[in-house]
Amino acid sequence: MENKVLKKDAKIGRRIRRLRKGLNLTQEQLAEQIGVSTTHVGLVETGQRKMSLKTLQKTARILKVKVRDLIPY
Repeated sequence: MENKVLKKDAKIGRRIRRLRKGLNLTQEQLAEQIGVSTTHVGLVETGQRKMSLKTLQKTARILKVKVRDLIPY
């Protein structure tokens, strides 16, 4: 079960990275806009850390997608 959760976290992170780069945002710019550290964004993008729902909602809004677009099924 834990391995499956880690894979899901990694997929969320990859989607965030792809969308962020598509908008030409740096990790620093995204972090500033959502109110977290650049390190946190980097760890999320590599699947090493999870985002809270509130932070995920802010991230989705900045990336111009819905939260469900970030979460793999």
